[in-house]
Amino acid sequence: MNGRKREVARRLFAYEFNRSAHKIESAEERSPTYILTPTGVRCNRVFVVGVLLDREETKPDTNFWRIRLSDPTGVFTGYVGRFQPDALETLLEVEPPELIAVVAKVRHFEGETRSFVSLRPENIAVVDSDVRDYWVYETARLTLERIKAMESKEEEDVLLAWQVYNPDLEEYRSVVKQALQTVIEGAVEVRGEKEEDKEEKWEEEEEKQLEEEFEFEEEEWDLSDILGE
Repeated sequence: MNGRKREVARRLFAYEFNRSAHKIESAEERSPTYILTPTGVRCNRVFVVGVLLDREETKPDTNFWRIRLSDPTGVFTGYVGRFQPDALETLLEVEPPELIAVVAKVRHFEGETRSFVSLRPENIAVVDSDVRDYWVYETARLTLERIKAMESKEEEDVLLAWQVYNPDLEEYRSVVKQALQTVIEGAVEVRGEKEEDKEEKWEEEEEKQLEEEFEFEEEEWDLSDILGE
């Protein structure tokens, strides 16, 4: 073993993830690559929960699958292949639409006209609505913490995010409220209709690595603390 510490799996809504186009690389050999998000956090791995809308083999008999995963704010795109046998096995046992949780590496791709990000799943698990709702709550809380850090303009990554994205923080607060409202109203449903998704086209080249297992903890929570009510 090389003793390298595993990167933290960050919680991000799809809305922010899909707008994270800035890549951070180190000159050091075998150093991880990160994306910088508009709220000023660098990510190498993410933890997301949502509805598996569909899975599609990119080419016949390749066993390389493109997936789309929906949370209350948008749609993640990811790719699963033979180098992740556990994730692939779980994926092929799931019939969309289904709630799943995914721990994934972040993939960054430079297209001709813009940058793209996608998921490289390490682990996939079928979950229930309680796990999904708790993920929405925690992701909302952490997003608001990052927004506050952006307002302070003190940290290095925060300053870089301002320089790269110059984000409208009220826009991201609105996204958080939108996501929380789905928990309050119980409005997040398992849906498979493509026409209801806000999606973009993604490039298809991916390589895979399999890593860790993960657990979920269910808790009671009060949404008023992060809604400011």
